[in-house]
Amino acid sequence: MSKVVKEGKKNSKFAKLDYEILKYNEIKDLSLIKVNLHTGRHHQIRVQLSNFGHSIFGDQKYGTRGKGKQIALWAYKLTIKHPITKKEMVFEDYPENNGTWCILKDYKNRS
Repeated sequence: MSKVVKEGKKNSKFAKLDYEILKYNEIKDLSLIKVNLHTGRHHQIRVQLSNFGHSIFGDQKYGTRGKGKQIALWAYKLTIKHPITKKEMVFEDYPENNGTWCILKDYKNRS
């Protein structure tokens, strides 16, 4: 299990992300957020959001909401450089608009 610790703690590693709240559903008390990772630590998004007091819905390890549900964490866009051609490759995919993912309505095809 990973956790957030104070800066300077022995054997700790720096972890940084930015996030933007795209939509909030008051009825379900759920937010749709866009996360930009600056580092790629073990379970980083899950750990940092839980530390902020806003764990990911369905996160059985670091969260408290949505017990027994699938974790609502989705990488909709991945950009990488091809290892040989060095050409930038972009892959995009979205979950179906059902269940927890209904909050995505009106946000498909936005970057």
